[in-house]
Order: sequence, then structure tokens, then C-alpha cells
Amino acid sequence: MKISLPAAVAWRYLWSKKSHSAVGTISVISVCGMAVAAAAIICVLSVFNGFKAVIAERLDTLTPDVIVTPAKGKVFDDAESLATRISKMTEVEIASPTLTDNALVIFNTSEIPVLLKGVVRPEYERITSVRSLLVDSAVNRSAESGALMSIGAASRLAAVAGEKLLLFTPRREGRLNPANPAASFLTDSMPVEAIFRTQQSDFDDNLVIVDIETARRLLQYDAEASAIEVKAAPGVDPAKLAGKISAAVGDGFIVKDRIRQQEMNFRMVSIEKWVSFLLLFFILVIASFNIISSLSMLVLDKQRNLSTFMAMGLSRSETGAIFWWESIYVALIGGFSGIVLGSGLVLLQQHSGLIKIYSDAFESTPYPVALEGGDIMVTLVPIVVIALAAAWVTSAFARNRSHDRPA
Repeated sequence: MKISLPAAVAWRYLWSKKSHSAVGTISVISVCGMAVAAAAIICVLSVFNGFKAVIAERLDTLTPDVIVTPAKGKVFDDAESLATRISKMTEVEIASPTLTDNALVIFNTSEIPVLLKGVVRPEYERITSVRSLLVDSAVNRSAESGALMSIGAASRLAAVAGEKLLLFTPRREGRLNPANPAASFLTDSMPVEAIFRTQQSDFDDNLVIVDIETARRLLQYDAEASAIEVKAAPGVDPAKLAGKISAAVGDGFIVKDRIRQQEMNFRMVSIEKWVSFLLLFFILVIASFNIISSLSMLVLDKQRNLSTFMAMGLSRSETGAIFWWESIYVALIGGFSGIVLGSGLVLLQQHSGLIKIYSDAFESTPYPVALEGGDIMVTLVPIVVIALAAAWVTSAFARNRSHDRPA
């Protein structure tokens, strides 16, 4: 491949000794500034990828692969029939109805509002990983089935596994008797079978899980449910399964895969990621000013050479092209070096976990990072744009200086 004369001269200028040492030093600083800014972008974007992966991993606990909810209202009829219909799909391993509503829990002298969730226990434990999240358990499974209480609710009530609590729900049907307010509530007592912790505030704050028959009795429902929770068969993409279920159940239901169920959390991470990218992009732009200033000094340093080139027959545009290429070389070397440096640091952390997050005195986890090819391409785009802009400014300055005689 034939290299043009301006590109060859620019490459020689890049590595040649400068007349003034300050010019060479500033050029090196410009390259390093561009490299550090590019490396910072790669590292920061990879950190947000890591936290996104952590969120997705934690969703595997109590968030089903796919959830089906009514498009209108809180509940829908004939839930078991719909669950059976969904279960017959070849891509579905199991589908089970759940019923969720607000309730009041009283334990000793403490009371708190909770989110009461009724489930079909054997099926729910296959759909989710609730059994692996237990931190305190006292009731034998062969004995009376009790409530699974989140760590947040248990802490506020000072409840422990094995002790009984009272559940209150307001009557949906019937008339209110002012003379006997207690008759306006349905109540049931049951032991705390176990306490679970997911490390997700959505679940750990106030969730209480009971059998669906108990929930229906307290909430005055027969065969209704508020959702159908679905576990995909091994190897099936939940997003594609959600689309197929949505087509099967019709417009009366909203079908979401695991990501869409936590859409707000993922959206916030994405917003923070790209806001951080925008801030680092401005730092990259500032670093480009160093490139323009250092190459402008190089033009002055090579003033005598410009006159020589003009005497040899080079046009003003060809003379400017020399420093156009010089700017491209400096910006791309700095940018590519930063991308390589940032990618190397991210891969080192990803595979060795040198930097830890200490959650308490006894436990630490590697700081989450994840390198994605798309982030490298996103980082490369502003580097190329900045290189072209710096090249245009520098070449214009060189063309203007080509008329002047050296001092």
C-alpha cells in the first residue's frame, strides 16, 4: 500500500527530535491525556455494565422468568385454567397463579402494613429460588405450613421463625358496622415458617408469602389471581417466551420478561451510564485542546521546513496535509492506547477481582465490571471525531503559516 508524501513526512515528524524539548514534552502529555480520558471512559462504562449484570443476577431469586398480569384491574378470573393453558406450551416448564394485595400484620405489640402474596408453594419454589434465601427457619415442612417473611418486615416486628403472627385484611364485601369495627376485617394466625433475604429492597422491605388458599380466604377471592408466574424451559429465551405467551393470551393481559419487570432499575443504570459517558466525553474534548496547542507549536518549530517544502514545489494544501496527518496520528495513538489500557484494566478486574467491595467485616465481593464490544465502539467514535476536528484546525494553521518566512 502506497503512503502519500504528507503522511510519510508526518510520521517522521511524530518520532523525530524537536528543536525545542518543550514541544516534544507537550506532545507526549497530549497523547497521555487522550489515553487517560479514553481509558477512563472504558472503565466507567464497564463498571455500569457490571452493576447491570449484578442486578440481573439478583433478579433470579424471586423474579420469575415471565409474569402475566391483567391489563385492567388487580385480579382476573379462572386463574388455574390460564396457568394450565400456559403450562402446556413446550417452552414453559411451569406456570403458577399468585395473588397479591395489602394486609396488616400484628406481632406481639407491633403492627406494620405488608404486601401479602399468596402462592402455590411447591410450584412457586420451583419458579423462584426462595428456599435458597432463608436466613432463619424453625417450622418443619411436614408440620403446619406458615408464612415466609422478608427480613425487613421481620426486623420491624422483631419477629423470629416459629412464633405466630396475626394477619388482618379489610373486607371487600359486606357493610361496615361502626359499632363493631373489628368485624370489618378478616383475620388469620399462622407461624413464621422462615425469614428470607434477597438483598433487594423491593422484596426485603415488607413482603409476606403465604399459601394461595390462605390469601384468597383473607382477601375474599375464589379462583382469582393477580398474576401468573412462569418459569421458562431450559435453554428458552424469556424475552421470546414472553412474546409467544402475549400472543396466546391476547390483549387482556400484560406479559413481561424478567428485564421488563425491573425496567425502572435497568433504565436508571442506563441513564447514569450515558450521563457519565457524556461527562467523560467533555474531558476528552478538553484533552483534544492539548493536541491542537502542541501541534500548533510543532508548526512553529518546523517553520523553516515549511518554506523548504514550498520551495520544493509542495502546495499549501499538501503542506497543511502534513500536519493534518500529524494530528490524526497523535489523537489516534492516544485514543487507541487508552482503549487498550482501559480494556486491559477491566479484563484484569473481571478475571482476578483485585478491587473488592467490603459489605461487612467478614464478606467481600469483587467490584463488578463487564467489558462489552459496543462500549469500545462508542468510545472510538468521539476519538475519531476529535482527531478529525483537531486535524482540520492544525492543518488550517499550517497553511496560513506556510506564507511566512522563518525567523
